[in-house]
Amino acid sequence: MRLRIGFGFDVHRLEPGLPFYLGGILIPHEKGALGHSDADTLIHAICDALLGAANLRDIGFHFPDTAAEYKGADSKILLKQVLALLKEKGYAIVNLDTTVVLQKPRLSAHIPAMQQCLATVMNIPLEDISIKAKTTEHLGFEGREEGLSAYAVALIEKSGSEELR
Repeated sequence: MRLRIGFGFDVHRLEPGLPFYLGGILIPHEKGALGHSDADTLIHAICDALLGAANLRDIGFHFPDTAAEYKGADSKILLKQVLALLKEKGYAIVNLDTTVVLQKPRLSAHIPAMQQCLATVMNIPLEDISIKAKTTEHLGFEGREEGLSAYAVALIEKSGSEELR
């Protein structure tokens, strides 16, 4: 078995009147994330962590914001495409550890639904997905409620003869 680790980061501006998708679910809030796709900051960070772990570049390489087919795209679909790339290379997810940074809304009540959604999309056990939420105590762009950021670390494994060099 060969283990690899990847780190992902994403950030989006928050704007009034937009839907707020995070971790694959719609969260009620007066602001939503602005982006080319549905701007699901958590899923984008997860995609980058998985792609990085497998040395497959980054989310912008695979899903450029200049490509019309990704305008308004559901980030769960992008995540499924990332998973297909990993599977093609013989990798499987061991676990994910993520952190979302924003002042509002409070996410604690939404974390179980995000974990369930992501576990379903990725076809991995719920207990292999950690989602934490932090505020910045009103400091920085997150604290001023101008945007949010997300961080993800992914551990993946590869089994088989192709790992021998």
